[in-house]
Amino acid sequence: MKIGSLDLGHQPVLLAPMEDVTDIPFRRLCKQYGADLMYTEFVSADAIIRDIASSMKKLNIMDEERPVGIQIYGREIEPMVEAAKIVEEANPDIIDINFGCPVKKIAGKGAGAGMLRNIPKMVEMTAEIVKAVKHTPVTVKTRLGWDEDSKFVVDTAERLQDVGISALTIHGRTRAQMYTGEADWTLIGEVKNNPRMHIPIIGNGDICTARKAKENFDRYGVDAVMIGRASIGRPWIFQEVKHFLQTGEEIASPLIPEHVNRIKRQLQDTLDWIGDERRAILHIRRHMAVSFKGLPDFRQLKIRMLQSPTVAEVFACLDEIAATYPDSVSVPVLGE
Repeated sequence: MKIGSLDLGHQPVLLAPMEDVTDIPFRRLCKQYGADLMYTEFVSADAIIRDIASSMKKLNIMDEERPVGIQIYGREIEPMVEAAKIVEEANPDIIDINFGCPVKKIAGKGAGAGMLRNIPKMVEMTAEIVKAVKHTPVTVKTRLGWDEDSKFVVDTAERLQDVGISALTIHGRTRAQMYTGEADWTLIGEVKNNPRMHIPIIGNGDICTARKAKENFDRYGVDAVMIGRASIGRPWIFQEVKHFLQTGEEIASPLIPEHVNRIKRQLQDTLDWIGDERRAILHIRRHMAVSFKGLPDFRQLKIRMLQSPTVAEVFACLDEIAATYPDSVSVPVLGE
């Protein structure tokens, strides 16, 4: 699959952009486990234009993690165009437009998935960004529609392609669904199999196992799959999926001691990146909360780990986890 001149190979597996998740330390882990393309946390166009330090930091990309896309969002065309120009100077491999975020503070103000209520403006914004960006492929991530009565993604995909995007990612839910219910890939398949479409179509939603990834590749014919929530705390899912796609064989989950060492590394990298112990611990807690899900008799250890106020205390809890469970115990496999 190619996005512009960027060749990602056959059936690539992508890391979805996720706020407060896809920072540099986590992207490094996912890259180590084989993610073919990753995205930054989404960044506000208004914050970019105002040069807000915390938002500008999200534009940082390390060479060893490439290829990486930077995703931007906003509700007005002119600021989005200006932000895209600034983002291109950060030299990402892709600039992605967020037309899919469903959270109220974004979609409710007309940005993200809020654009699904104004398709003409979405298309016009995309066209202006494509014209303004000189050397970087522009892609879009969106949803099936605003709600059950407005699933216009097949037509919308054609219109976005016609104004020059290089690839389209579709999350198989409406904005009204948020993240509830089961992702519906049937319309994603319709977009991919529309004879008018010639850009890569990337499917997103509920890819939580290697078997599910292969099933969706086979059933819907998408060019790539994108994994989001299932990677949190479990970055090795990329290795599992790619191995299964290549061999048809499943690989075992990591052993507990190996996973403990990984979490320690991620916490230390996060501390180095953020520079504040308390914020680093808070930042990584969502990864730790799901990392050992399914272990028997784990509740008290989990509470202590998540309530530990210092890195040293978190490390001590992690060491206790490694000592409590035999070396032969793997991280439990989560169901679909």
